[in-house]
Amino acid sequence: MNSKELTRLLQSLVDGQISIDDGVERLKQLPFEDLGVAQIDHHRELRQGVPEVVLGESKSLEQLKIILTAMAKQGGNILVTRLDGEKVTALCNQFPEAEYDVDARTLCLLQQKIEITGRGTVLVVCAGPSDIPVAREAVITARMLGNQVEELIDVGVAGIHRLLARGDQLQKATVIIVVAGMEGALPSVIGGLVATPVIAVPTSVGYGAAFGGIAALLGMLNSCASGVTVVNIDNGFGAAFAANRINRKG
Repeated sequence: MNSKELTRLLQSLVDGQISIDDGVERLKQLPFEDLGVAQIDHHRELRQGVPEVVLGESKSLEQLKIILTAMAKQGGNILVTRLDGEKVTALCNQFPEAEYDVDARTLCLLQQKIEITGRGTVLVVCAGPSDIPVAREAVITARMLGNQVEELIDVGVAGIHRLLARGDQLQKATVIIVVAGMEGALPSVIGGLVATPVIAVPTSVGYGAAFGGIAALLGMLNSCASGVTVVNIDNGFGAAFAANRINRKG
């Protein structure tokens, strides 16, 4: 339940359109619902402006079915991250309206039109095609949270002219998420070109000395471009959530 839904419910009570008992029935599962395998935070959208997101990784198919069924009953939109394998097929069969993105490994169940709450554009930039899975996780998360999102793919420092040719797009963005592996240099370059907040996402892409993304992480943490914010390795979701908070109106 979000603030608009709560306002409508309270107004319906004031206007006599629903009974007190009906109102209590609607509210009885706030702020959370104990499902045994999870406690669903139905109150989160009211507190934070965005609903709870489900991490699909490490949860069993049965747990996910229980969780998604309870959340779907509330009528809101649902985002599941880090989901793959047989769980995808089973959940798409149970929720045929759901959309699965293979690259991002995200499952989206849209039960309402997404309301744009961002004041500008979130631009997601990725250094190379190998970084696309993490970038796509950021793109889909940011869109589900109510942001206008643009993508800029394969503009890494190995061919810097590709990035410089998109200067107008970089300048117009309100927040820029930069996804890169290897040595993680791209956020420093972009951070030196724009006044916009830059959120850097190191990926686990790279050869031996990349150490599964640690080299990129350390490079980004030591960026000479002032003000670059860094999230954890492969954490496209976390970057999008931070970008949403920066981009929200009011």
